[in-house]
Order: sequence, then C-alpha cells, then structure tokens
Amino acid sequence: MAKKDLKKEVRTWMGIFIGCTIMAAGFVYFINPYNIVPGGVYGASIVLHNLFPSLQVGTFGYMLDIPLMIISVLLLGGKLGGRTIAAALTTPFIMNALSKLAYPSQEALEKLDPAQLLGGIIDLSDHLLLTTIFGAVLIGIGCGLVVRNQATTGGSDIVAMIMQKYLNIPFSRGIFFVDGMVVCFGLVVIGFGIGTENDVTTPSIHLMLYSLLAIFITSRVLAFTINGAKNDKLMFIISDYKLDTLRKYILEDLDRTATYMTSTGLYSGAEKHVLMLVVSYKEVAKLKLKIQEADPKAFVIVTDAYDAFGEGWKPLPTSAAEIQPE
Repeated sequence: MAKKDLKKEVRTWMGIFIGCTIMAAGFVYFINPYNIVPGGVYGASIVLHNLFPSLQVGTFGYMLDIPLMIISVLLLGGKLGGRTIAAALTTPFIMNALSKLAYPSQEALEKLDPAQLLGGIIDLSDHLLLTTIFGAVLIGIGCGLVVRNQATTGGSDIVAMIMQKYLNIPFSRGIFFVDGMVVCFGLVVIGFGIGTENDVTTPSIHLMLYSLLAIFITSRVLAFTINGAKNDKLMFIISDYKLDTLRKYILEDLDRTATYMTSTGLYSGAEKHVLMLVVSYKEVAKLKLKIQEADPKAFVIVTDAYDAFGEGWKPLPTSAAEIQPE
C-alpha cells in the first residue's frame, strides 16, 4: 500500500473511532440518564435497560446489532464492510466504558442516576430540553463522522432496508416507522413506569416529545455533518455574446472552470452562448456584477447544487454506495 493510501486509510479509521466516541458520549452523558429515547437500536437499548438494569445500554446494543447484521447478510445479500462491523461493535464498547467511568458505584450505574453522573457536575434533570439538544447534536455529529468515512452503525438502517426490499416501503419512511415504534415502546415502558420501581417524575407525554425532538435534531445534524451547509450554487449564463471577459474572470479571478456550450434560441432561432459552472454562495454576488458588465441582457439561472464532485470539490466515493441522510 502506498504511503499516501496508508495515511488516508489511517485517517478514515481515526474518523470512525472519533465518530463512535462522540456518539457514545452523547448517549452516556446527555440521553441515557434522562430516559430520552431517540429511536434506533440504542433508543431501544435504553428502554430495555429500564426493564433489566443489570445489563448496560451498550450491552443491549450488542444484543440487537449483531443479530441485525446477520439478518442483513441473509436477507439483503452481499457482505457487510469491515468499517461498518467495526463501528457497530466499537460504539457499544465505548458506551459501556464511559458509563463505568462516569458513575461511582454499580448501583448508580444501574439506575443511571444523573445526580451521580461525573459527581453531579452535569446534572441536567431540571433542564431536559438542554440535555436533549446537546445529546442529539453529539449523536448527529458522531454518526455523521462515521458515515462520512463510508461506514454505518447498523441498527434501524438495516430494518428500513429490509422493509424497502420486501414491503416496498421507502427507506425514509421505514426509518420513521422504526424510530416511531421505539419511541412508543419507550412511552409504554418508561413513560408509564412499567418495569421500574422508580416514580415517574416527568410526564409521559413530555418524554415522548423530548424523544421526537432528539430524533429530529439528530437527523438534521447528521445531514449537515455529511453534506455540509449545501450552499454551493449552480449557475447557467445564456448570452448572445461569447463573454470573453467573463470567461477570463472565472478562470483567473475565481480560479474555477466552467462548461462552455453553444445553443439555439427556441423562439429567435439565433445562436446563444452558454456557460455552466458551480460556485460557492459567496461568489454569486460578484459573478452577477461581472455578468452585468459583460452583458446586461444575459439570461441567468441560479439554483442550489445539492452535491458537487470532482477537482476542486468533493472526491467521488471510492467504495460502496454513497449514503444519503436526507
């Protein structure tokens, strides 16, 4: 393996490990102690921990993820990538390790008592909205880093893919259905106090709403982490002239390139000159001024460029199908 490829591979694995750690920290410090159920495998694991407190959330993660990965191979075919297997096995391990370090005793660990979490210095029992937001943001960032490095954490994604293949249910709806079922499971077990001797101090409807909010924030942060702000713009410039000064500005001042085409106006039948290029949103205003100088009558279209791959932009994915979070 070439030195450059080795460095890239090391960065990829470091990105996956860091992503798993951030995600686990979001659960351990901000989600698990407050019985918020953000869907997915670990949301279900939080609910199951309330029924069987001697088993930690990460342990239930193993118990759910490993069978799902086997089912994925059997029903969906193909092989699971090594990165996905590593991420799915690393996250619950880190989660259990952080939990044991965060609580002073086995009793506190089983109760996931926020008052004893790290000595109570981040007890947010009276600020559930704040802990929901912080936890969801960390989970979204962590999961996003894992996906950006061409891996997944398994879980509800696998269930959604199975539903898509065998029930013709769109993937996004499958995710929504799975997460919704997990939240309802949490509402029954945690919200109404089934399976726990502790008094329910937070109204069940509040727990459900916090959980739904966590799911929404996680999905938005995940999408942003993978794809960025999506501020790139695609511009079409149609003119009667060749726009040599504009072409020079694009190549030399913006240090970008463009695609030049000739076309024919449908109504006039006259020859038209077309420039197509992708620019950042900050460059649009400057380019408009240059277009005004070159041809005030030019026809200009500006639209969002959802993704741009190639030289000067993102590299095309080199393995597996690209994962779209939207």
